[in-house]
Amino acid sequence: MAQHETDVVIVGAGPVGLFAVFQCGMVKLRCHVVDALEAVGGQLSALYPEKPIYDIPGHPSILAADLVERLSEQASPFHPTYHVATQVSTLSRQSDGHWQCGLSNGDCITAPAVIICAGGGAFGPNRPPLDGLEQYEGSGVFYLVRKREDFRDKKVVIAGGGDSAVDWAISLSEVAQKVMVVHRRPKFRAAPESEARLKQLAEAGRVELVVPYQLHGLDGANGKLSAVVVATLEGETKRLDADVLLPFYGLSSDLGPIAQWNLGMDRNLIAVDPATGATDAPGIYAAGDICTYPGKLKLILSGFAEAARVAHSAHDVVHPGEALHFEHSTTSGVPKA
Repeated sequence: MAQHETDVVIVGAGPVGLFAVFQCGMVKLRCHVVDALEAVGGQLSALYPEKPIYDIPGHPSILAADLVERLSEQASPFHPTYHVATQVSTLSRQSDGHWQCGLSNGDCITAPAVIICAGGGAFGPNRPPLDGLEQYEGSGVFYLVRKREDFRDKKVVIAGGGDSAVDWAISLSEVAQKVMVVHRRPKFRAAPESEARLKQLAEAGRVELVVPYQLHGLDGANGKLSAVVVATLEGETKRLDADVLLPFYGLSSDLGPIAQWNLGMDRNLIAVDPATGATDAPGIYAAGDICTYPGKLKLILSGFAEAARVAHSAHDVVHPGEALHFEHSTTSGVPKA
């Protein structure tokens, strides 16, 4: 267990949460960021990293993974502390008005302000029901791809038929020794152009399509994966030599502990004052898809504007009575990372 103190706890490391780090840094607020996923980026990293986004100002088109990378780089000069693969399980107000965030890993963070940028809530991977799965998680089984280079020259099994499975099969075919895609039917649920590209790679021998099969078991020792066993619906099994299994069966999401924080809600979203981003709890703010107010638009760019607003609001709580002299970034500059 570790005890931390900071100015702001940001709940959620998706694009809005990352930009909130930058905006808080610009008004000299230190941040700790908590996210249930294994890597920053939220849905952009977990569900469609290779998909282009077209409505980011200044970028006619940018891949979701590239946007996450640039937002992380933009936040890095302010040295945020990230707590990934964990949740804020409890939130309680202390006698001095500060908020104590108890994390699911036993750590604790205390701060005068909390900014909730949790998108659709706490996301977690849908895990396949395989015996012994836990012993390989983090060493041979991963639910997110942090860096493509981590899989260079490895034998990779990807399970799933959606955009994430197909996108990463295409991408990892450029660096992995071998990529095998396991799906229960020949037809995939990905974008048509992505599916067509995957099948082109299969015809060229750069990807092996293991269909119609589904995951059946894992082989290995001491946490080191050596093979993935797959089976047809009729029970016929096949052994695939593998270093890594990437099960892409989507994410499950719900408000999780946030629903127990006694915040004012509106249709399962956090109601905020649009002028400040404040909830009905003093010192707690929300931005991005998790919050609602009259006229709310669920767009990343709307979330970016809300992140700027709540950072300025949080400054008033962290430094009460201290005037905030607003400066544009062209005047104030940004510290070097």
